[in-house]
Amino acid sequence: MTQKTHPPIYDVLAIGAGISGIGLGIRLLDAGIDNFVILEKASGLGGTWRDNTYPGCACDVPSALYSYSFAQKPDWTRAFAGQAEILDYVRGVAERYGIDNYIHYDQPVARAQWREADLLWEVQTPDRLYFARTLVACSGYLHEPIIPDIPGLRDFPGKLFHSSRWDHGHDLTGERVAVIGTGASAIQFVPEIQPAAKQLTLFQRTPQWILPKPDHTIPDIEAKFFRLPGTLKAWRKILYAGFEAFGIGFRQPAMLRHIQKLGLAHLRVAVTDPDLRARLTPDYTLGCKRVLLSNNYYPTLNEPNVDVRATGLKEVRGQTVVGQDGSEQEVDTIILGTGFHVTEPPIAEHIYNDAGESLSQLWENGMQAYRGTTISGLPNAFMVLGPNLGIGHNSAFIVIESQLNYIVDALTTMRDRQLARFDVRQDVQDRYNRKVQRDLQSTVWNTGGCSSYYLDKNGFNSVGFPWNTLKMQRLLKTFDADSYHLTPATQPVIGEQP
Repeated sequence: MTQKTHPPIYDVLAIGAGISGIGLGIRLLDAGIDNFVILEKASGLGGTWRDNTYPGCACDVPSALYSYSFAQKPDWTRAFAGQAEILDYVRGVAERYGIDNYIHYDQPVARAQWREADLLWEVQTPDRLYFARTLVACSGYLHEPIIPDIPGLRDFPGKLFHSSRWDHGHDLTGERVAVIGTGASAIQFVPEIQPAAKQLTLFQRTPQWILPKPDHTIPDIEAKFFRLPGTLKAWRKILYAGFEAFGIGFRQPAMLRHIQKLGLAHLRVAVTDPDLRARLTPDYTLGCKRVLLSNNYYPTLNEPNVDVRATGLKEVRGQTVVGQDGSEQEVDTIILGTGFHVTEPPIAEHIYNDAGESLSQLWENGMQAYRGTTISGLPNAFMVLGPNLGIGHNSAFIVIESQLNYIVDALTTMRDRQLARFDVRQDVQDRYNRKVQRDLQSTVWNTGGCSSYYLDKNGFNSVGFPWNTLKMQRLLKTFDADSYHLTPATQPVIGEQP
């Protein structure tokens, strides 16, 4: 519905009030840009940590590193924080910096289209129309669940839900439960629900590499230590360096095969049944799929009420689930641990260029962007956690803050140089992506022998970042204006009102 009066023109419109959107808001205010709005589809902020509330949900990056560098938290309760504590942290940071004042809740973006004639983005939600000089997609890729197209699944007469839409009102006590998928979410919630279930049947299409998780409750003496000046910052640097060292293996897969020995030892100690252990042993290189951490998943699979089936789900017939191997099991509840849309982000269906082509159409043969952040043909637009910025070995905050440096520098460049429009040159974007794809060829994602969310339906790696995060930070430190077509302003620009 179009408003009767012309809406205000924002300097920046961000989509999504998760970690990226909140971080962007803080950095904008720090740069003296306060004419912005953040559109959030839900009624609360927090992104993936708001949505994923399944039992056992926690981070697999140490708490000290999984936070904004400018808003570090010295008093985490665990070495690897749980969902509730992370969400509290994100909410607290947003409140401390006053970001909630800039968020419009319950505003899912139906269509965002660039209007070349006006040099503006026109953004339509179900009940409002917005205009902005620049657009930043902060929607991430771990929030739109994949619901597999399995015959009979939607007609299942029992309870059916995805792990990211957990039904906390449904009691699993005494139920026969089927879990479809055994990835990052499942290895966390399976140990939590196993004691209550009468029978727990896991459909495992591909076994995972799982390493021990060095998690623990942080004692008072440790918490007091991290309150001393400089200690937390130093510990973050140590953790960062350690993860970067591990990340070398993603580019030199032979190194990861040595770390596999730790994973195999972890499996051998926890699972004594040779048949079950064989079903749980991966046949691809560690790191090809997301590396998982858990101390209680393997022990849970030894319990008498747990059955691991090394097969995907073929169909559902009434209350009977049928595996690809023909095995059958009657169940009362089906829980989908089937992950999220990563290589085909749903937000791409809602962003359009001036000609009316969606970003999904532009990415029909694979996602590509310049430095993972700007896309040729979409002027004045940025994407946080865009194509080929997935690292797999360190904190997502490293990626996000690197991009925020680039985005804010671009916006201040627009303001200082009186620019109305920028659009990355197609030849620059193509040259960059040729180098990305060339250097990805030897990474574990491309050579490890698995199918993962790093590769799209065409086998194209549109997710992985082929270098270390030090190089990422250098690439995104400053806005390289020479790589763009720039249009001088003839009317008010960022920081000015008509």
